[in-house]
Amino acid sequence: MTATVDAGAISVAWGVAFGLGLVLIASRTPRWGAVSLHRRIAPYLRDLADPLGIEPIVASRAADAARPAGGIGARIARAIGGESELTARLRRAAWTIDAARFRQRQLLWAVMGLFAGGVVAVILTATQRGGVLVGAVPLLAAFASALAYDSTLTRAASTRRSRMQEELPTVLEFLALCLSAGEGMLDALRRVSAVGSGDLAAELRGVVLAVDTGEPLPEALASLSSRFDLPALTRAVDQLIAALGRGAPLADVLHAHASDARDEAKRELIEGAGRKEITMLIPLVFAILPLSVLFAVFPGILMLRIGLG
Repeated sequence: MTATVDAGAISVAWGVAFGLGLVLIASRTPRWGAVSLHRRIAPYLRDLADPLGIEPIVASRAADAARPAGGIGARIARAIGGESELTARLRRAAWTIDAARFRQRQLLWAVMGLFAGGVVAVILTATQRGGVLVGAVPLLAAFASALAYDSTLTRAASTRRSRMQEELPTVLEFLALCLSAGEGMLDALRRVSAVGSGDLAAELRGVVLAVDTGEPLPEALASLSSRFDLPALTRAVDQLIAALGRGAPLADVLHAHASDARDEAKRELIEGAGRKEITMLIPLVFAILPLSVLFAVFPGILMLRIGLG
């Protein structure tokens, strides 16, 4: 009886200590679902930075560094490496978080994968189905979870890049039409960014906002082209900057680049169709053709066996 009471008291003490530890950890953890500062003050600053209210105001890096977990995320990002490349991918995917916050979320995914892998390992061990390598299941699950979150960002950046490439000819034609109507380059960009609803129009809204805050138009366009790996956009921006410096007619330049962008899109579509055609041969060669041969040959082999018997 005394041993039972002692065991119960020890269990209660361990439970209280564990609960206090969880409370202390939760008290030092930042509020993941809290509304950020720039979202709270954005409705009051739109009149100054964005009159149309369509471009979100991005918080400064000083505000991000002031967060409780910012230093941990920055140290993790420096330890892993590739912060500049990660920042470029975040910008291409239009994610509003920085590299440190991305590493924090990736670490959270890894912890969740580690927990799920541990549950699977315990189940395998309890059912006596786990082998020698059952201990590696949590580590593999954690690595796969972190890699899956990173691949999500890569897929989002690639998808957005493809959408921007599809929208480029239409945007260039619209800009050329505005310039032909007598508007200036900045007014044409402002009109296209206000009317358009695609990803490229959103990037042009950023260019207009940068010019309105004091950045020269050629530098804003150059930063836009360097942010994305789009050869057609880079060529168009380079020719546009050169035409702005020399005073050449901009409408003709944009019409020519819109035609080149359409031709490049057609060429990539044909190349993609060719790759899909080769991919479609894989199930045909490895699944349908063997079954067809089996259905054709098996009755003959069966009849030969019956005849020989």
